Amino acid sequence: MRSVRSRLGVLCLVALFMSLAGLLPVRSATPATLSQMTEDGRQLYLRGCSSCHGLDGTGTPSGPSLERSGAASAYYYLSTGRMPLADEAQPRRKPPAYSRAQIDLLVDYVASLGSGPAIPEVHLETGDLAEGGVLYRSNCGPCHTAAGIGGALSYGRAAPSVTPADPVEAAAAIRTGPGQMPVFGPEALSDHEVASIVRYIRFLESPPTPGGAALGGAGPIPEGFVAWIFGVGTLVLAVLWIGKLEGGHGRH
Repeated sequence: MRSVRSRLGVLCLVALFMSLAGLLPVRSATPATLSQMTEDGRQLYLRGCSSCHGLDGTGTPSGPSLERSGAASAYYYLSTGRMPLADEAQPRRKPPAYSRAQIDLLVDYVASLGSGPAIPEVHLETGDLAEGGVLYRSNCGPCHTAAGIGGALSYGRAAPSVTPADPVEAAAAIRTGPGQMPVFGPEALSDHEVASIVRYIRFLESPPTPGGAALGGAGPIPEGFVAWIFGVGTLVLAVLWIGKLEGGHGRH
């Protein structure tokens, strides 16, 4: 009996040593949960995304590879409703086609396909509004306009409006560069600078208008249009009214 116990003790010590050395796999509930989550995401992907991006995410003539997209890119496109792509030349914001739980599953699966940026964490309270305005106007304004309403690009494309935008969606766009937008990685913009830009974007949703009506914030074109239509139109009506009064006095 003593020899049997000794052998069992030796076997336990050997198993413990192999586990510590990484030679014997140790089961855990967390990997199993993540594996099931990834598999559920894969099933959603196969039904809704594989026709364009391929069964394994390597892309097709109808859609690019997702191997370097990462969680951030998947989150941006799915949360803003830009994917799945409808019958349109350029992805546009619309209500999401998937629920939040389904988006989480798809994001997890796309992230498992390869390397790519993770979903950024945004702490708006750490951002500086004035700094964000400077960074936005120098890096984003040339395409999205100073008011953030979007503008025309080359090859028939257009930069979308930056509002309304969830802070995480805006930060994910900055980090991944969807469409023709350049990628601003950590080496280009720090997390603090991204938070500052996102805070400024939130400011653009309802900026103060001390000079009167904002007129869409599109600049001198709509302002000039209003000036000509209402300003000159009012003058013409005033002249006609005065002429009518003078004509009436002349008859008396």
